[in-house]
Amino acid sequence: MAEDRTQSEFIQNLCEEYRKNNRIDPALYNDPAVKRGLRNANGTGVIAGLSQIGDVVGYELRDGERISVPGKLYYRGYDLEELIDGFMSEGRYGFEEISYLLLFGKLPTPEQFQYISEQLGTLRQLPDFFTEDQILKSPSRNIMNKMARCTLGLYSYDENPDDTSLENLMRQGMELIARFPILLAYAYQAKRHFFDHKSLHIHFPHDNQSTAESILRAVRSDKHFTAEEARLLDLCLVLHAEHGGGNNSTFACRVVSSSGTDTYAAIAAALSSLKGPLHGGANIAVMNMFDDIQKNVRNWDDEGEVADYLAKILRREAGDHSGKIYGMGHPIYTISDPRARILKKNARMLAEKKGHGEEFHLVEMVERLTPEVFAKIKGSDKPMCANVDMYSGFVYKTLDIPVELYTPLFAAARIAGWIAHRIEEVCGNSRIIRPAYRVVYDKRKYVPMTDR
Repeated sequence: MAEDRTQSEFIQNLCEEYRKNNRIDPALYNDPAVKRGLRNANGTGVIAGLSQIGDVVGYELRDGERISVPGKLYYRGYDLEELIDGFMSEGRYGFEEISYLLLFGKLPTPEQFQYISEQLGTLRQLPDFFTEDQILKSPSRNIMNKMARCTLGLYSYDENPDDTSLENLMRQGMELIARFPILLAYAYQAKRHFFDHKSLHIHFPHDNQSTAESILRAVRSDKHFTAEEARLLDLCLVLHAEHGGGNNSTFACRVVSSSGTDTYAAIAAALSSLKGPLHGGANIAVMNMFDDIQKNVRNWDDEGEVADYLAKILRREAGDHSGKIYGMGHPIYTISDPRARILKKNARMLAEKKGHGEEFHLVEMVERLTPEVFAKIKGSDKPMCANVDMYSGFVYKTLDIPVELYTPLFAAARIAGWIAHRIEEVCGNSRIIRPAYRVVYDKRKYVPMTDR
């Protein structure tokens, strides 16, 4: 105990020294030349490159002014809502089709769709002894960290890991898209066994199952799931597969890829970014927030009581004291997030069927009340809408998916977009990405130690 206290005091002293000597005046960030967060003063993103993969639309620029419009998301020029209506009305799983579109820039023919589906099924198997050596021998409490480590570990099992030719990038990309569902499932099973003291279930994948079916089969101890559940999870995968080149994890992938490094390093960087609570980890924060609201609001149907509690959250008096209502607001979408709109529409029926109807209505109420409460507390009239995280965590809950898998599922979907962007970055007109930081210190002369 004395040793722990001494170390704690040592670290505390170091932190106090850091705080004394490292402070940048917040007013300096008001300089319009400083693009904090790589965003312009009007909220638009700094243009860092060119892409043909995805486009996120939430506003129009008219005479330099940002005008909010209903949100749209485009994959390779196709409206995502039209793509979803297409494969759902024709009775297909969509993730494999969308992965093909993101990678190759065109919708697959029936033969191409069958081929990529078969190939992804065949590639799901992990290398020999990988599960034992890389997953079971070093389990992790956090599945995202384990997935990043496993991704880096696959480098050692690749006979040609550093080749950045299109052919090799495509091979590696297809293998990772196929294997991510198994990586997350096995990492979860290891965590569940070694840290939660539950039985260990390692289910080998079936070649003829879709990505969504493979995930549900590998995650569930009894391997059972309904077609309705698999199709809803498939929809989630499609909605999360791509979101433009500027989102934090995809940009991280492109930044690291621009250095010429290998695929496994670039994708591990993207995974590390996605883990963050301000990015992919936000769906977990949403569910934690709703757990807190449900415990502290007596009448979930009382709009006044719910609004009062939301006000407490914004004033940092409740919740996690961050002052954030998770699941509300987005850097680009202001009137509506098409992903949230689609999930909300498709989740309602399953929520009612599985006995989560009251919770679903509470989520809708928080979505409806937050803009008004935010305007009152913060004095801001900017438009605000629910983002995809408001409903994705809830959908996973209705699918009986454990909370620790919410963000890994996001990764199992976004890997398709990451690979598409990595290939575009490496094989396109790429330069190493190197933005500048303005230095705000005065130059100083060296002082001998005896005079300090």
